[in-house]
Amino acid sequence: MTPTPKVSIWDHKPWWCQPWSIVLTGIVAVAASWMVLHRWWVSLPVLVAVLLWWTVFLILVPAAYSHQQTDSPEWRGPGSMGG
Repeated sequence: MTPTPKVSIWDHKPWWCQPWSIVLTGIVAVAASWMVLHRWWVSLPVLVAVLLWWTVFLILVPAAYSHQQTDSPEWRGPGSMGG
């Protein structure tokens, strides 16, 4: 019985949904809000929103995908013993 290779969630995503593009977009959003408005009370909520966005899409979703991949029988290879 050979172990099935782990498939990364990022293998299924287009270029605009890769970690580097998510991080870059968040940095640009915060920087642009500061550069255009120079108001911390605008940039701070933007920063909080970006940090929440990063937490969901860079930490929680990949962790859930990895957990599903290892626990779900349909992710196991042919001939493997699901349990």
